Amino acid sequence: MKAVLFDIDGTLLTEMPLIQMFLPQVYDKLARKMGIDKNEAREQFLTEIFGRRDTYDWHDWNFFFKLFDLNMRYEELLKSYPHKLHVYPDTIPTLEWLKNAGYKLGVVTSGPEYQRLKLKLTGLHDYFDVIVTRDDVGTIKPEPKIFLYALEILNLEPQEAMMVGDSLSQDVYGAKNVGMKAVWINREGDKGYNMADYEIRTLHELRKVVGDEK
Repeated sequence: MKAVLFDIDGTLLTEMPLIQMFLPQVYDKLARKMGIDKNEAREQFLTEIFGRRDTYDWHDWNFFFKLFDLNMRYEELLKSYPHKLHVYPDTIPTLEWLKNAGYKLGVVTSGPEYQRLKLKLTGLHDYFDVIVTRDDVGTIKPEPKIFLYALEILNLEPQEAMMVGDSLSQDVYGAKNVGMKAVWINREGDKGYNMADYEIRTLHELRKVVGDEK
């Protein structure tokens, strides 16, 4: 095992405090724009989001802002409220340990280019030897292309790398489908269906996982 690749949201950090802050603004703007009450605006906006779940468009807040003709950009929200991005307390110690142990580190995300901005704003960017977003390859996880692109940059074969993520359908299935080891970080204790090679509750447990793979 020579490299460990990570998902971002729900794995290394959470953007939920930012989402919880701006969604009421979205509903308010929509209600005034469409002449409806905020509850109806909320329902219309969330219906579009959930109706596109796990599609290419679902991963980009700017798609939905544009869909409803809202004068908002997610990049500007990130820059204005970086403190609303919360890095999990187990993230940096784990990345430091893996780096010091000599592993290559990477990110494979279905999100758009602004995912790099998230990593920069949270101080995580420089830990990674490769960062691949959907915009780099024109596809999202679990498509093989996005994983293979990262491995090509690292000059590694799939069996030499491990993927860590919180999504069974994208991170775990996608990684196993190309021959990588897959680690499911199950922070909430959800049912796992024994799909992953390893299941962990915190990133600290990666030390044992990596040790088992030596």
